Amino acid sequence: MKAHRMESSPTAAMAAAKKAAEAAFEKGITAIHVKIKAPGGHNGPHNPGPGAQAAVRALSRMGLRIGIIQDVTPIPHDGCRKKGGKRGRRV
Repeated sequence: MKAHRMESSPTAAMAAAKKAAEAAFEKGITAIHVKIKAPGGHNGPHNPGPGAQAAVRALSRMGLRIGIIQDVTPIPHDGCRKKGGKRGRRV
């Protein structure tokens, strides 16, 4: 895309999805399963960004048949300690 501020925007996600759909049609793929992943783990947010929904919508609008939409965000099983120290993040 054109600027760093556009990186996580729905507009950039739609442009990437269109490019991916065109590549899929060239290879003869007409139907897909979608996996959505947020950073998750211990330190990242557990909800996908604003571009995830826009990307899925753009894929379906391009004519790809969507089967399963699956959330594959990693879930912590108490492995590492969260950052922030003993008294947490002080604002």
